[in-house]
Amino acid sequence: MSLYSIGKPLVAFFYSLCFRMSVEGVENIPKDGGVLICCNHLSNFDPPLVGISMKRSLSFVAKEELFEIPLFGRLLRHLHAFPIKRGTGDRGAIRTAVGLLNAGHALLIFPEGHRNPNAPLRKGLSGAGFFALKTDATVIPCAIIGHYGFRKKVKIVFGEPIDSKMLKNQKKKSSEASAAIMNGIQQLLDQYR
Repeated sequence: MSLYSIGKPLVAFFYSLCFRMSVEGVENIPKDGGVLICCNHLSNFDPPLVGISMKRSLSFVAKEELFEIPLFGRLLRHLHAFPIKRGTGDRGAIRTAVGLLNAGHALLIFPEGHRNPNAPLRKGLSGAGFFALKTDATVIPCAIIGHYGFRKKVKIVFGEPIDSKMLKNQKKKSSEASAAIMNGIQQLLDQYR
């Protein structure tokens, strides 16, 4: 049994005590095959929230600095995280992400690149669009709505898949594909806020 599978129910229990959580749209997440979950980013609480809200195991990227913290970096790796050097076009992280998606894993990314607890959404970085165009992964927009605080309401919504085949057929650039993904996230925020 992995640390991820042991920790997931414990984190779910902790979150249920701390927050009034609700989840919608899990039926939009395929049961198998590569899945790219693209989500807005309110807080460091977001990755575990997305992870406990879906049945599948989830990998995610985290800033490289977190992996330099003794023990915490090792813990992150056991929880399916891998490092990225932000703002550098980190080829190692890109290869890892593409490999995971092509191998049929679920991967969480935050296209804004940084936490953004305040509306409006920032422009999405091109990485999300790149992964959508360069893999056969199903792209799922995801929105986290609310504020983390003791017994505050936090809602997570998984939207319907974005048609990445259409984006490929239209020969969209990575930045244009990212804009389409961000539009999907914005629609969820507008609908469920």
